[in-house]
Amino acid sequence: MISLKKYAAIDIGSNAMRLLVTNIVEAPGKETAFNKASLVRVPIRLGQDAFTVGEITEENIERMVDAMKAYRLLMKVHKVERYMACATSAMREAYNGQEVVDIIQREADIKIDIIDGKKEAAIIAATDLHDFLKPGQNYLFVDVGGGSTEFSLFADGKIVASKSFKNGTVRLLNNMVNDVVWQEIEKWIKVVTEPYENINLIGSGGNINKLFKLSGKKQDKPLSYFYIQSQYQQLSSMSYEQRITDLELNPDRADVIIHATRIYLNAMKWSGARNIFVPKIGLSDGIVKAMYHGTL
Repeated sequence: MISLKKYAAIDIGSNAMRLLVTNIVEAPGKETAFNKASLVRVPIRLGQDAFTVGEITEENIERMVDAMKAYRLLMKVHKVERYMACATSAMREAYNGQEVVDIIQREADIKIDIIDGKKEAAIIAATDLHDFLKPGQNYLFVDVGGGSTEFSLFADGKIVASKSFKNGTVRLLNNMVNDVVWQEIEKWIKVVTEPYENINLIGSGGNINKLFKLSGKKQDKPLSYFYIQSQYQQLSSMSYEQRITDLELNPDRADVIIHATRIYLNAMKWSGARNIFVPKIGLSDGIVKAMYHGTL
């Protein structure tokens, strides 16, 4: 007899918001399956507000409320029995972040938790990363967001170091990341990876997923350092309009993808990684699994 549960996760990022509805299938003698039922992404760039003026604007508060009302209805239609909404870097830094949370609770009846960078990294790392970690190999996990990038080093299947840096695509787009931040990231990566050999990267985030899709590779095959480097050069040589028309990127992806590629490229260079694996995982997947396993 199989058991079917429906959980939902709402990821309120600095570049976009996502609602993921997941079917959780439990069957005797089989591993629990997590199957995506629906994913709805809304490009509300909260980081543009939070990182430049320090608050979420009235216009974007209204857009957030409308999106959350839609998410509430979608969860009702899907008969979701449990959900969790997490907000990251932009809402952490906006001085009216808590006020926005209260408005959404009142207007859309959705409770939002503003989580810190460390918890964000832990939730993402709690996704089924272990399916991708091969015995005896070491991995630097890199999740690039709009406002921050989370790094976790895995050795022998366990996290040995983890850190969040205020370096993300929306910040870079607004020239808000100085050389000191890049130097801190370089130093941290070099120090934590120095004792380990043969490091591979695992990349997470919408931009690396898009780069992977453009490569046409199968899911279990990695992208090489040289591929990422050539993609960075190609993207940099194209205009914003060309990236939309020629590569069929969404407008809110076409302007940030170069910055994301730069972060992955530097992480590979500083860790000595020759390859980057791109499993389809992210914060919303992590929220669902953390709810299921009772770690949230």
